[in-house]
Amino acid sequence: MDKTIIKIHNKSDRPDNIVQKENEIIEKCLEIEAALPIFMQDFFIYLKNSVALSTRLAYLQDIFFFCKYLTSETNLTKALKIKDITIEDFNSIKARDINRFLGDFCTRYTVKENNTVVIMENHNRALARKKSSLTVLFKFLFRDELIKNNITDGFNPIRLPKPQPDAIKRLEIDEVAKMLDVVDTGNGLTEKELIYWEKTKLRDKAILVLFVTYGLRLKELQQLNISSFNFSRGDFKIYRKRGKEVNMPLNKSVEKVILDYIQLERVSDDVVSEKHKDALFLSLQKTRMTEKSIRQLVKKYSSIALGTTKENGYSPHKLRATAATSLIQNGFSIYDVQNLLDHDNVTTTQLYAAHKKNVKREIVHRFEWLDEYDKKSGSKI
Repeated sequence: MDKTIIKIHNKSDRPDNIVQKENEIIEKCLEIEAALPIFMQDFFIYLKNSVALSTRLAYLQDIFFFCKYLTSETNLTKALKIKDITIEDFNSIKARDINRFLGDFCTRYTVKENNTVVIMENHNRALARKKSSLTVLFKFLFRDELIKNNITDGFNPIRLPKPQPDAIKRLEIDEVAKMLDVVDTGNGLTEKELIYWEKTKLRDKAILVLFVTYGLRLKELQQLNISSFNFSRGDFKIYRKRGKEVNMPLNKSVEKVILDYIQLERVSDDVVSEKHKDALFLSLQKTRMTEKSIRQLVKKYSSIALGTTKENGYSPHKLRATAATSLIQNGFSIYDVQNLLDHDNVTTTQLYAAHKKNVKREIVHRFEWLDEYDKKSGSKI
């Protein structure tokens, strides 16, 4: 059967590629909603208007997984299909049933794929997200008077490890320099990788420089278009979480690597399909690079800088951490860095600031009030 062609009638300021990506997520949400019980319809409207699109999809996936568990693993419902679960079934669910689902079933279960049994494990961070999804659902059903009791107070706490600044993985400044040297020279790449590198080295360098300069999220970089850049004004536009539109200033380094790529390496628009004409970063197939391919690119170059295997190379998110710590080490305040990286809470940025503790020691040691310790005075004791 022929695949339906989707055309975008876009009257907003957002680029077509972002509108199309959002539509794909919305379609996934609608598909899951159609398979869930009918009594959740008002909850779907609530999610649609109150949370980010990616959060909406995550919640729906978790709730679908829970409902599948109810029909296949428990006696809490007589329904054989998820769609047939009733509100009476949900009214009979106790907090202990949720705790068993999260604490027992979710921690380790199996999924059969063709002739293979896959063992699935969830650790505390994944369990906490599932708990959050079910908490939102059961609170809504109680508030909407569909269930009699608010059972969420009885959900067991899930302890998450407190983020430790020293555990934050990022590249040191000399490792960033080595990574950029690799993309310039090809040193460290295999013979097969060198064949592709010859065709993409300017593109790859532009991607890496953007990551370590701005700490962009993977999705923010993948969505960039040529039309995102206004070189005469010296800025470019990105679209952040929750649909925030932000203008980012260009520095000379970023402007150079972007223009070098566009003018010297990127293929002509004449050989690119209409759908991908405006995409900044193109694959060798002349289509917009996927998030997966960008992630693999970053892991490849960072692994050489780190002297490790490609599997242990760093992800784009580690380059976000690299940008944050580098900016703070260069004297920018945590509030400036928070603004640049779009952290919701400054405490997130403070984790990167903790790496500046040795600078505090240096400042104090170089600022002595007593003459016998003041190196600037030239005094000796």
